[in-house]
Amino acid sequence: MNELDINEKKVRITNPEKLLWPELGIRKIDYIGKLIELAPYMLPHAKDRLLTSIRYPDGIDGKAFFQKNVPDHALEWVETAFWHGNNHILLNSLPTLVWLGNQAVLEFHTGFNLYTEENYPTYLVFDLDPSEGQSFDDAAEAALIINEALEGLMIESWVKTSGATGLQVYIPVGQRYDYDEARKINEFFGRYFSKKYPKVFTIERIVSKRGKRLYFDYLQMWHGKTITMVYSPRANSKATVSMPVEWEELRSGIRPEDFTLLNAKDRLREKGDLFAPLLSDDHIQNLDFLLEHLNKE
Repeated sequence: MNELDINEKKVRITNPEKLLWPELGIRKIDYIGKLIELAPYMLPHAKDRLLTSIRYPDGIDGKAFFQKNVPDHALEWVETAFWHGNNHILLNSLPTLVWLGNQAVLEFHTGFNLYTEENYPTYLVFDLDPSEGQSFDDAAEAALIINEALEGLMIESWVKTSGATGLQVYIPVGQRYDYDEARKINEFFGRYFSKKYPKVFTIERIVSKRGKRLYFDYLQMWHGKTITMVYSPRANSKATVSMPVEWEELRSGIRPEDFTLLNAKDRLREKGDLFAPLLSDDHIQNLDFLLEHLNKE
């Protein structure tokens, strides 16, 4: 059993040789090293958000389970916050991240709001997941259509891969709107795109009725719901990472598998944190004009 001293906190590393990604040869100790590399980018985006994690004690080929409540064996310095009966972990520090890595947390999902501001999301998110029979190319086409429309409205947006087959478009709003208002705006865009581009988008909730159209899920962004957080690894065979990308990169044909635990450090050294603007008040988008229009209707 190994013990790491992380920022003056002791973290025991159990079964360091256990293979979490067998095909890639990524052991638990290797994974923790990768999390430490990602930490300067992950932690600012995770701060003060309720965490839902997915644990894979036996690696990606074993059974997995969601964890909302902090386990009884958690170390005393792991920060937590109660919400609706669950005592969520707050991923606010490097020692907590390393401790979660030792628990074989391979995916990190966070909410849309800070736990201190329960009713106010910090950003709007368009979650673009391909339907059955579609591919990442379909999600890319949809995201680029959305970006062009937003640019036409003078709205800035940022995009990241989900790490799987989808993309997620973010509009920072800095707690300017409550969840009811945010959903009203998201629904407006969902209906707009599904009407203007009926062969590309759908807001149909019944899977069998979607056909080969991308589902624009405007309902996902709500209290207690979560999304794969930026820079989270994904428990798939390629060890992909949910990575911010530039719009021009999306046009040029990047793929989710281009960004993995094995190359994320080089990517981040080159590009830095492309989602840093979401942490700055300088980039909060004013969507009052949309709300005023919708309220008149």
